[in-house]
Amino acid sequence: MGRGKIEIKRIENTTNRQVTFCKRRNGLLKKAYELSVLCDAEVALIVFSNRGRLYEYANNSVRKTIERYKKSCSDASSALTVSEANSLFYQQESSKMKQQIEILQNSNRHLMGEALSCLNIKELKQLESRLEKGISRIRSKKNEMLLAEIEYMQKREIDLHNDNLYLRAKIAENERAQQHLNSLPGNEYEAMTSGAYGSRDFLQVNLSDSKTQQYISDSTALQLC
Repeated sequence: MGRGKIEIKRIENTTNRQVTFCKRRNGLLKKAYELSVLCDAEVALIVFSNRGRLYEYANNSVRKTIERYKKSCSDASSALTVSEANSLFYQQESSKMKQQIEILQNSNRHLMGEALSCLNIKELKQLESRLEKGISRIRSKKNEMLLAEIEYMQKREIDLHNDNLYLRAKIAENERAQQHLNSLPGNEYEAMTSGAYGSRDFLQVNLSDSKTQQYISDSTALQLC
């Protein structure tokens, strides 16, 4: 007959429990040895009995195998920890940004005179002080810009005045030059006729005619007499 299945639970009988421990311990150590030899695996086995006695097996060294195990676990946990840390960091940053946005939105509404019912007397005084300081800075900046604009306009006025004086001087200089040209000998008749007969109506005389020049000369002599 075959062996019956044993229910996996704590054996209450102390003698049976100790016999079962010795048999299964030896079988476990044998399986560890076979696994290390057949598969060229690094195996370390540690067993403590209920009385505290130590039983161990290792094809290399229990200490080195345990150190290798710790290193492998720490590497895996470190990679997982970095990923989790990054995820946690971004979650915290996102939460902080949301809080800051909410605070700024509430502050903006308060500055606009909205949602003031949730503020107490102290917060309202602080808000009033902030508004007064802000208005003072705005007025100061406005006055500064107005003064700069006035200064620029005054400078522009001075530049335009100097340009006007320069143009007047050029016009006067041109008039004097024109008067000087009119006073030259070649233009004596033109200057005299424009001054003495400017208000009378005369026919235009051709100065190239010698008889006409003689007549004009005689007339001028008679007038001088």
